[in-house]
Amino acid sequence: MAHVHLEDGAISPIWVLLWWAVAAALIAFALYTLRHERTSVKRLTVGAMCATVGVAAFMVTIPFFGGLHLNLTPLIGILAGPAIGSLSVLVINLFSAAVGHGGWGVIGVNVVMNLVEVMIGYYAYRSLRVSLRAGRFTSGFSAATLALVASAIIVVIVIAVAGIQDSHLDEDETARNLVFIAAANVVAGVIEGFVTAYIVVFIGRVKPDLLEEVEIRRGEANMSVPAAAR
Repeated sequence: MAHVHLEDGAISPIWVLLWWAVAAALIAFALYTLRHERTSVKRLTVGAMCATVGVAAFMVTIPFFGGLHLNLTPLIGILAGPAIGSLSVLVINLFSAAVGHGGWGVIGVNVVMNLVEVMIGYYAYRSLRVSLRAGRFTSGFSAATLALVASAIIVVIVIAVAGIQDSHLDEDETARNLVFIAAANVVAGVIEGFVTAYIVVFIGRVKPDLLEEVEIRRGEANMSVPAAAR
């Protein structure tokens, strides 16, 4: 999925520092949010489990289009929420870089990309379930696909603007490669959308309390989750 798999030195230091600064600001805001709201032990546990599963998902390569992997970041957003989900993706990217899944210099941009997926996944799912009363499968598929397609487009724009240092490709070759990357990520995003939808439906049947925070309207914590077709 949308993840910058470039080694250290591929992106100029200015862009590395810029994306690290953006990522640090977003993580700081997530910590600030958590400090000023009630966070249950269960929610923290879910966030830790999401980080563990996310690291494993990043390591499993699907042998298509030169190698793809599932992110599960929209699912992390749905289950853990945007604040704790932000910390989960930071941990995922740190561990991924530690085992060579992209360089340390691209952690910043990858954290930002994954945060986009977490945020869109959470708020799109919540809007569909709470406002439009859509079913869990429809909400999960739509939220995950939208999040991953958006990040696929953003990552191509990021690479196109920042450029790759010491690349031997001309502009036309680079453009063709970026279009191919975007198309591959969109296809993978649709596939992950189905995977996310089935996981959400399964969780909703066996452990529906994990979806309470994202499915219950504000101020209705003591009411039941809105009924919707599965």
